[in-house]
Amino acid sequence: MRSKPLLNFWQLWNMSFGYIGIQFGFALQNSNLSRIFETLGARQDDIPALWIAAPLSGLIVQPIIGYMSDRTWNRLGRRKPYFLSGAILASLALLVMPNSPTLWVAAGMLWMLDASINVTMEPMRAFVGDMLSDEQRTQGFAVQTFFIGAASIVGSLLPYILTNWLKIPNTAEVGLIPPSVRWAFYVGGIIYISAVLWTIFTTKEYSPAEMEAFSAHETNPAAKEQNELTLNTGKYNASGFVLLSAGLILTYLVKHFAWDRALYILSFGIAVYGALQLTAAQLFKSGMKRGLVEIIYDLNNMPGTMRQLAVVTMFTWFAMFAWFIYCTPAITSFHYGTSDPLTKQYNEGADWVGVLNSVYNGMAALVAFILPVIAKKTSRVTTHVFCLFVGGLGMMSLHLFKNPHLLVISMAGLGIAWAGLLTMPYAILSSVVPHRKMGVYMGMFNFFIVIPQILAAATMGLMLRHWFEGHAIKMMVLGGVSMIVAGVLMMFVKDNGREGSVIQHEQTLVGQHQSIHQ
Repeated sequence: MRSKPLLNFWQLWNMSFGYIGIQFGFALQNSNLSRIFETLGARQDDIPALWIAAPLSGLIVQPIIGYMSDRTWNRLGRRKPYFLSGAILASLALLVMPNSPTLWVAAGMLWMLDASINVTMEPMRAFVGDMLSDEQRTQGFAVQTFFIGAASIVGSLLPYILTNWLKIPNTAEVGLIPPSVRWAFYVGGIIYISAVLWTIFTTKEYSPAEMEAFSAHETNPAAKEQNELTLNTGKYNASGFVLLSAGLILTYLVKHFAWDRALYILSFGIAVYGALQLTAAQLFKSGMKRGLVEIIYDLNNMPGTMRQLAVVTMFTWFAMFAWFIYCTPAITSFHYGTSDPLTKQYNEGADWVGVLNSVYNGMAALVAFILPVIAKKTSRVTTHVFCLFVGGLGMMSLHLFKNPHLLVISMAGLGIAWAGLLTMPYAILSSVVPHRKMGVYMGMFNFFIVIPQILAAATMGLMLRHWFEGHAIKMMVLGGVSMIVAGVLMMFVKDNGREGSVIQHEQTLVGQHQSIHQ
């Protein structure tokens, strides 16, 4: 078995430089979309449903792009064609979004932007797994985390900088996006495409033959060739029928009892997954073993460690989604005393949210390079447990501090958690999945980021109205509790990788707990 050569610092730097562009897109989206929606007339309890575009596009796009990139090889390489196409589309969306004339146009632009970001991002996650040996993967994902944090500082601060340094107005007439926000999106679009092009032109991918030589030891059942793939169609039909029926029944109940419309997201999702199970069974009977059939098979044969990480990740991202969609309403109403987007106080608060986003991302950038050192001295699991506990306490402290300037302390804690969740799960995951399916499994892992966001979008509006009496700040406390639960669950994750050595037989150990015939 050939070992992948160790890359130097600048090679690690170049291969992840494109994440600067990706995170500029996310930072502008996360810091300004609720503000744009409210400016265009959205109510606070409508915002989660509008944000559903982000997780839904990731749920659909990432596994498909991962599956396709696993099977791509052309003049640009294996993952690079997807970097490029996603960057072009995302940059265009960033230029158009701040000029949206209506709320629904803005929501449509969010769909386009988030889908395009996912087309770029998913292959970049798999890219690290492709290019690095296990002993460097924690460091490789830490470099990505550094770029995410550093780019988010500037991306989140852009409207604030444009207003306070360049004197571009941060207010506008009713129904219009402030000029500072529009120009921030224009700058972000240019940076996005430029950063991705840097990675494309400075990094050479390994050929399919080289990848096979590097990974000759893999024996995980998920690495099976298509002509060996076997699945129990009876089991798939039964589970598919149950899920489809449950989804349709829930849909009927939502309509009949006039429950919150956001619950349709949950009911439709259950029904669609059941339909996919039934479709995969029928396609397999007809002789098809690629595409949807293989994706569903792989989903049901995930490595055991991936299943454990999935549960941790669901609780973690429920917390992060609470921050993403309610940070502006929570801080403007609780710390600045207003929810009126036409007031000076509201816009000062919204600008401060951008500063706070830059603080937690800046902390993540600083912590990123320390995490591999801590992981080597302890373990990747222990490191991530610590990060999650600190982040949970940081989120809950948002309700304790009345002075908005003290929220910098809260954001320092959230930044430590952000560094951990962007580094450790992916370093562990890339050690237990077969190289031929690195892309599709990285894409599937996004399910466990997206599903809690869909659940949050379907339920947080209800919680805000009926549990928290419209006080968005209490959603921050709930998010902190969710992150603490994630930390407890992380204690039980089995990391089959070892810092400083190349894995040779861990996939076999995981495979003993999986059944080839589903």
